[in-house]
Amino acid sequence: MIPFIYEKKLARRGFELVAGVDEVGRGPLAGPIVAAAVILPLDCSLPDLDDSKKLSPQKREKVFYQIKKCAIGIGVAFVNHKRIDQINIGRANLLAMKIAVEKLKFAPDFLLVDGERYRIDLDIPQRGISGGDRKCASIAAASIIAKVTRDRWMIKYHEKFPYYGFLRHKGYGTREHLRQLAKYGPCPIHRRSFYPVGGLRTSWLEMILIAL
Repeated sequence: MIPFIYEKKLARRGFELVAGVDEVGRGPLAGPIVAAAVILPLDCSLPDLDDSKKLSPQKREKVFYQIKKCAIGIGVAFVNHKRIDQINIGRANLLAMKIAVEKLKFAPDFLLVDGERYRIDLDIPQRGISGGDRKCASIAAASIIAKVTRDRWMIKYHEKFPYYGFLRHKGYGTREHLRQLAKYGPCPIHRRSFYPVGGLRTSWLEMILIAL
């Protein structure tokens, strides 16, 4: 279990509602970016809590429900592929995190954000932590909520657009995904601002595949 080191230090300074904030889906060629904000009580027992990337899908689902059971508040936000193309992925990332915090049932008095350089546009004291999903319990919880939520949406998209294999790669640019893009072209949820989706030409997609 990831300890509540940061949260306990803030509690000693008088911050009672500390929210961890993280996002999933910056890199994929398709689908939304999803952010989550989670406030956990300091006595919450989550023995399997870890960075979402280190957990199997089955373990993530298990911890997901444990977090939902003990959390004081959870906020989740989506920014879809169209908005990502309009404002770019960096701004979409910050927007998703901002909305996730605003959706919390209780307003937090401090934010712990995954990523040292991120600053959410809210009048709330905050700290960015590099590798926060590996070090900070609240951020790790947010990473799991965001990851499970986004994966579920990509599974639904797989049912609608089965040719691309979203069930397996969740929109990331795997060899399989690139092959299907070369064969079928982009579907409605592909991010046109992302290489190599925008201006898609089979010829240079095939060149990429040869180089892989």
